[in-house]
Amino acid sequence: MSANTAPTAETEAGKPSGSGFRLPSIPFWMQIVAGLVLGVLLGWLARSQDVSWLVTTLDKVGGIFVQLLKLAVAPLVFFAILVSITNLRKVNNAARLATRTLLWFMITSLIAVAIGLAIGLLTNPGAGTGLTPKDGAKPENSGSWIDFLTGIVPTDVITPFTELNVLQIVFMAAVAGIAALKLGERAKPILALSESILELLQKALWWVIRLAPIGTVGLIGYAIATYGWDLIGKYATFTADVYIGCAIVMFGVYPLLLATVAKVSPLQFFKGAWPAIQLAFVSRSSVGTMPVTQQVTERLGVPKNYASFAVPFGATTKMDGCAAIYPALAAIFIAQIFDVQLGIGDYILIAFVSVIGSAATAGLTGATVMLTLTLSTLGLPLEGVGLLLAIDPILDMMRTATNVAGQALVPVIVSAREKILDHDAYNSASASPVEEREAGTEARDVETKGVPVSA
Repeated sequence: MSANTAPTAETEAGKPSGSGFRLPSIPFWMQIVAGLVLGVLLGWLARSQDVSWLVTTLDKVGGIFVQLLKLAVAPLVFFAILVSITNLRKVNNAARLATRTLLWFMITSLIAVAIGLAIGLLTNPGAGTGLTPKDGAKPENSGSWIDFLTGIVPTDVITPFTELNVLQIVFMAAVAGIAALKLGERAKPILALSESILELLQKALWWVIRLAPIGTVGLIGYAIATYGWDLIGKYATFTADVYIGCAIVMFGVYPLLLATVAKVSPLQFFKGAWPAIQLAFVSRSSVGTMPVTQQVTERLGVPKNYASFAVPFGATTKMDGCAAIYPALAAIFIAQIFDVQLGIGDYILIAFVSVIGSAATAGLTGATVMLTLTLSTLGLPLEGVGLLLAIDPILDMMRTATNVAGQALVPVIVSAREKILDHDAYNSASASPVEEREAGTEARDVETKGVPVSA
């Protein structure tokens, strides 16, 4: 196997190659499933037999995997946003594409929050849990509209990177990208350097992504060992609501939009996007999954120059799971625990916060900032966040998978509507794992210059 070939690539098992025989290649999805199963077993063993060293080991393995993902987040977001904005100069009707992308982000978020509210009102997730306001605790980090608006602009250029303030990093990257566009030819050396650094970061992140099956063992195992099935049972209705809401959006709303708006096969979309969705489920990080999301989006026939803008933009702002379904359900759950009656105006506020405040979630594991932003807007006690922190890792897997599916969906819809989608590439997309650079991808990198745009 070549050094540049990802170990997840499909090979012909058992056939001779070179001087010997190749071992059968295990598909990446099977590695992930094996990691899930092993993690559950080890977590159950650690909890049932009270094996403290195993709990610690699982915690360290999962923690190191997440830390490796986070290590690349700050520079990856900065250079991905900067390069994506400057890539728009190569695209005809760039302003229109950007506007349509943002519009569809908002439309799908509004649909998702409506589904979350409907499920919460039907199921009353806070009833019968046995939880009381005393069980809650204020989170260490919280968000408010003042913090959100004033926190966009950094006080210096170093702190956002050291404190991992993704929103401020996005702001600086956007300013740098727009300034580079204005400079034109004089900015070419900076752009060339930025593109090289981005490639370097993505290369390093691919090495981390290959560790996802091992990270899965630690993350799932530690969750089971720490929380056990009793906790899941205690939050059964709320957990089921989050998973059902995300499933309705991902496997109901998205296919409907693909079939009616984009007029393409929903099955083909999921075949092509599956590697990114499954990695998102394990890693719980939209930003960490971003290189894979961009690969599968290009594989689905979205022009590279447009995908390189839409996917990084979506990875930091498009959060149907974390910023729409989850805060809607969580607000209803917490209101019921604290015996606060919500009215029509409150539900409208939840929808507003979900659509406008998605950027606060910032593509990292967890959605605490977005939830506190929602609660503070509604005037609900922030102590309610503490009720959900224990169950959050289990919920975050499904939320992030939904986020990433939406981040791949919108570029496909916009490309199809603007008649720049490569339908041959879309229809031939498979569920096989993507590699660091798929063979044939460059041939499918369709330039959108001069491509007619539909009315």
